[in-house]
Amino acid sequence: MPLNTTPSQEQMWSEYRTRLHRFILKRINNPVAAEDLVQEVLAKAYGQLDQLRDREKLLPWMYQATRNAIVDYYRRKKPAEEIDESLAAQNPERDDAAERELAGCVMPFIQQLPAVYRQAIMLAEMEGLTQQQVAVRQGLSLSGAKSRVQRGRQMLKTMFLECCQIERDRRGGVMDFTPKTNCKNC
Repeated sequence: MPLNTTPSQEQMWSEYRTRLHRFILKRINNPVAAEDLVQEVLAKAYGQLDQLRDREKLLPWMYQATRNAIVDYYRRKKPAEEIDESLAAQNPERDDAAERELAGCVMPFIQQLPAVYRQAIMLAEMEGLTQQQVAVRQGLSLSGAKSRVQRGRQMLKTMFLECCQIERDRRGGVMDFTPKTNCKNC
């Protein structure tokens, strides 16, 4: 393919560039990297243009190539920040201790559940059975067992939130908790 392009072709490539750049910027928040990815995709498209059978499919092909380039960008990207020394020095056992202490509250709450939910939770959570196994053990359909386990979990969550102020980390782990004054289970 010759490098000379007509004004209409230049306008077409400029429009593609603009559209792809906007598409990339919506997915990565780095204008410099976005520009690099646009250039990468356009160069690849222009270099393989003679292999394209239907030129009407050029833009969809370029969007797919752009999606792949974005995925590759995130795969290559490595954390650039060092871990703050104060975070690295934290003792993870402190967090585990809060979880262990809070776990001591679970059984009193489970005992307060209605029998059908209590049994489903005991089988699924305490005995480690799958929900399919819970269904078989209780003579329920799979969806019935799932409903009981999910409703039981929701009831437990409500009980915990009514009883305790729970502080979680970014990953959902328990960092600390404080029982409320009306709580008798923790």
